[in-house]
Amino acid sequence: MRALSEAPDNEFRHVRFVLTDMDETLTWQGRLSAGTYTALEHLQAAGVHVIPVTAAPAGWCDQMARMWPVDGVIGENGGLYFERSETGHGIVRHYWHPDESRIEISERLRAIADTVMTTLPGTRFADDQPFRLSSIAFARPDDPAAGDRIVRALRDAGADVTINNLWILGWLGGYDKLSMTRRILAEQYGIDIDRERDAILYSGDSTNDAPMFAFFTHTVGVSTVTQYLDQIPVPPCWITRGPGGTGFIEAAEAVIRARK
Repeated sequence: MRALSEAPDNEFRHVRFVLTDMDETLTWQGRLSAGTYTALEHLQAAGVHVIPVTAAPAGWCDQMARMWPVDGVIGENGGLYFERSETGHGIVRHYWHPDESRIEISERLRAIADTVMTTLPGTRFADDQPFRLSSIAFARPDDPAAGDRIVRALRDAGADVTINNLWILGWLGGYDKLSMTRRILAEQYGIDIDRERDAILYSGDSTNDAPMFAFFTHTVGVSTVTQYLDQIPVPPCWITRGPGGTGFIEAAEAVIRARK
């Protein structure tokens, strides 16, 4: 990784999409600053499409897609994509799984969650679980060994699993952030990400960002990504000085500067 401050002024001149993790990349210690929100607005004003790509639940994504200066939100680690309707007041919802299978998937996830909770007494859901539609999230225990047991229990039950700075997340379908990004950019924007990698910048901070860091040409880790590098096979190309939203502002300014 190189310091983002060392990037040439024209490094990101072809970037037309900024995709970004949300928790502890746009936020810092759980809060979204006015400066970060303004950076999102400035990117859109500069003609850049902005799409958070997050493990956050559907309930949060609905609010972000409605009210934030973003073009849409990929949520629950790729399980869904919400975008504002043409009227500006409603939401158009897209899911990884077709409508006819979503009830079955939900029932299977509930059964997996019950198995994990029964097998591992003391395990608890994340506070936001009631707002999820395509995943199950468990609070990360203080004991790393206990977290490892949750991960193994989920995998033994047939679930896909990832970890970020807040949750241990389980889902069904074999997708991840990158899979849903490929689908949404193709379907909604006509972008083939395999051919147009240079048009996209991704920023993140954590383990579940690994597929994005490995794939895209332009990748930025906010400073706290160093805590997870042992779990990220391919690190981001650039690293910011600041953590969370402060680091994202650095990335946004670099993109806007390059486009000028």
